[in-house]
Amino acid sequence: MPAAEPAHPAVLHLVTDPRRRGAQNLARDLHAELLRRGHRSELRSLQPHPDAPGTEDARPLGPTRYHPATLRALRAAARRADVVVAHGSSTLPACAAALLGSRTPFVYVNIGDPRHWTASPARRLRTGLLLRRAAAVAAISDGARDVLLDHYRLPARTVRTIPNGRSADRYPPAADEADRQAARAALGLPADGPLLAWVGALAAEKRPDLAIDALALLPGVHLALAGDGPLRAATAARDTTGRARFLGTLADPAPLYRAADALLLTSDSEGVPGVLVEAALAGLPAVATDVGWVRDIVLDGITGTLVPPGDATALAGAVDRLLADAHGALGAAARRHALDRFDLAVVTDAWQQLLAGTARRRLRN
Repeated sequence: MPAAEPAHPAVLHLVTDPRRRGAQNLARDLHAELLRRGHRSELRSLQPHPDAPGTEDARPLGPTRYHPATLRALRAAARRADVVVAHGSSTLPACAAALLGSRTPFVYVNIGDPRHWTASPARRLRTGLLLRRAAAVAAISDGARDVLLDHYRLPARTVRTIPNGRSADRYPPAADEADRQAARAALGLPADGPLLAWVGALAAEKRPDLAIDALALLPGVHLALAGDGPLRAATAARDTTGRARFLGTLADPAPLYRAADALLLTSDSEGVPGVLVEAALAGLPAVATDVGWVRDIVLDGITGTLVPPGDATALAGAVDRLLADAHGALGAAARRHALDRFDLAVVTDAWQQLLAGTARRRLRN
């Protein structure tokens, strides 16, 4: 007789390292929600990272991402699961190598824009071969799914669109002006004047320099940057206004969203950024560069404003227009849109369907 299908497949979530960044944040949230729904779920990382010492919720499997000991530990951990979910680009080759010949299938979560990271034919060929090792690929947008199918000629049945998601309960809007002022005070931010939030890694593709350049064109506006990275010193030195505050990495960005009047996203490349989902759930409109599938979240003129990448003047002009939205209509629309499409409860429903179907393939093998 065939084995009975598990009511709730056991899941191993794999991230590159234990830092709290885009792919890792989605993995943590999905892992927690699946546990809440009765799944057996485990979260592990390939390697440690100096910026996340002592992180126990995503314990590293080995010393480096592709070390033989890491891959052996991954294969052993996968035996305890019905399906592995690989979050982030480094986990794709790790799973393809470690799970070769294994009965445990893996699902790869494509977070970024494949057109940005696999521009050369050689990298595209290599990535396509690795993607074919996955039992399924989760794309965070219909646009991303189309690119995956076009670039890598993957079977359409293996690529599923499941949006990025966050728990709405974790990102409540500011209750009133007193709540907003309390959030500002807790973060050491100015009590008066418009405040923009910028959240992300201070790295080249995120273009924090553009945020500073736009700030210089916005008299009286303050900017709070949450995150760290190789460009922190250069970005701080670029600020000649004295109105930029560098908060470092925040364990919880929700207070910053409550403190701010708008979110600023200045990246040259994105998929569907989790920070935009978080901000929208908190009722915060956004001014964002029109890259990747940002427009899935930022509906131009409805939940925020889109501008061309690399244009500080356009960013500043859009911020000016957005701050004139005195009645908060854009923020309210952003929250409604995020609740309908990106709330973790909705996203996890889709994930449960995909995981159950992938686990059934294991039982047939």
